[in-house]
Amino acid sequence: MLVAGIDVGAATAKTVILEDGKITGCAIKPVGHDIKLVTKEISKEALYRAGLSISMESLDYIVSTGYARESIEFADKTVSEIICHAKGACFMIPSTRFLIDMGGQDSKAIEIDQEGNIINFIMNDKCAAGTGRFLEVMAHILQVESMDDMGPLALQSKEPCPISSTCTIFAETEVVVLRAGGKGRNDLLAGVHKSVASRVAAMAKNLTCKPDTVFTGGVARNTGVKKYLEEEFEREFLVPEEPQMIGALGAALIAQAQLLK
Repeated sequence: MLVAGIDVGAATAKTVILEDGKITGCAIKPVGHDIKLVTKEISKEALYRAGLSISMESLDYIVSTGYARESIEFADKTVSEIICHAKGACFMIPSTRFLIDMGGQDSKAIEIDQEGNIINFIMNDKCAAGTGRFLEVMAHILQVESMDDMGPLALQSKEPCPISSTCTIFAETEVVVLRAGGKGRNDLLAGVHKSVASRVAAMAKNLTCKPDTVFTGGVARNTGVKKYLEEEFEREFLVPEEPQMIGALGAALIAQAQLLK
């Protein structure tokens, strides 16, 4: 049984190949200007990594998810990314009961029952604050060469700067003013990370956060955001391997389930 899940988000596109319930190949690339082209490219790459010399059309079933899921012409079915992230997280960490997913342009908080079904959720897709895009803007302002460096640098701070603005544009101005006033880069980065965590916690305040709590999406690789989320929610966050692939994995699991019906 060969199936695939494709997750096309605002920043990256991901493909996961499942063969008889096992992950055999995956690929990720920036979305760029041509969504259809990048989707075909990552699908070919995922098939290659799975050791398969077939086209996506030859797979038994394909499910697409994410912002541009409707543009995947060779998909058999489209599914909401909320459902896919829950399925993928529960596959990687079966004890998942609460999920925070943070991507390039949105963040989600999802309550999950013991069967892996969604109880409740909330999503921020109207404002960049509390997302990966917000971190990218701040990395540029503070001249951090790699996004992977942001978390470790923030964790070196001795006195995080409070960032009070809840709008990305105003927060950008606030950081520039604080930097001009002599605040250190690491303290500013810590303040940025605390601001992101605070926004997500405020978004999820009406949901019930219970263990095990899982952190997914590209931002989950950021150790600074993870630390400050744990402070906001007062509990440990588990991060699965390759957290940015969870939506595509969930889509592939749904594709597999469709065949088993």
